Amino acid sequence: MSASPHAAHYADHIACVESRLEQIVEVARDTFRIRIPAPDIAARAIPGQFVMIRLTDRNAPLIGRALAIWDVIDDQSGVPHAIDLVFVKKGALTTPLSQAAVGTGVSLWGPLGNGFSNESCDRLVIAAGGVGQTPMLMLARAALGQRNYGEPQASQASPRGENGWAKSVRIVYGARTADLLAGVDDFRAAGLDVRLCTDDGSVGEQGYVPDQLFLGLDEELSRDPAQRIRVVTCGPEIMMRKVAEGCQARGIPCEVSMETPMACGIGICFSCVAMVRETAGEPWDYKRTCVEGPVFDGTRIVW
Repeated sequence: MSASPHAAHYADHIACVESRLEQIVEVARDTFRIRIPAPDIAARAIPGQFVMIRLTDRNAPLIGRALAIWDVIDDQSGVPHAIDLVFVKKGALTTPLSQAAVGTGVSLWGPLGNGFSNESCDRLVIAAGGVGQTPMLMLARAALGQRNYGEPQASQASPRGENGWAKSVRIVYGARTADLLAGVDDFRAAGLDVRLCTDDGSVGEQGYVPDQLFLGLDEELSRDPAQRIRVVTCGPEIMMRKVAEGCQARGIPCEVSMETPMACGIGICFSCVAMVRETAGEPWDYKRTCVEGPVFDGTRIVW
């Protein structure tokens, strides 16, 4: 396997933190946002990265679970202090975590993964389905220049903040039904153009994310084919595949954030591999989504 160019995100650079839940809020049906003081992680996290988390007073599950970082929270002096995570209650870790009280002990390690790129564009368009919105608030806020994420050296290498790198940000966000959509108010408060769709039509347009995404993009590109558009996507694999393939057919750059199930989160177990090409059209190799990803160029994924 080829070495990753993102060595700064390998496990020997992460922080291991013992902390306690500071806040837990239900933000949609069976969907929760938790806040955890973790200054070492908060100071270094960039959009698209994640942490591994486990409850310290439980032996099952023994291994942690991967959760995307929703946002970084500053203390009263403006110093990164805590991270917010958003998750759906559905498994051996997330079910008891959703029922945990403020003050419950948790173990974290991170930030993990390579994060999204920050190439400038006229419009950044986010395509999110299910819980695929969870890494996107940080990305949107960074793109619009609302805040700088990461340590100073990371900011110098990849400028984020002050002026932003996208003129506008849109999110096309879909779920099965209205009460499963989480974080919509946060996206609107950040100034995004929010477009919703649901399978049952209970809110927004009835239909699927890729259809709504390209309906809007095709109309805009027909009016202004020279505008620079970038797409990022996260959610069910079939959705991401349709988004990536549709972008490739239109010549639109697209990054996908893979949701491959992970065990260790630090590149040891090779349980989270995806088939990825070094460059489009080249033979594929297995890449670990926890260290070579989770963000990949959509044209490189072998779906």
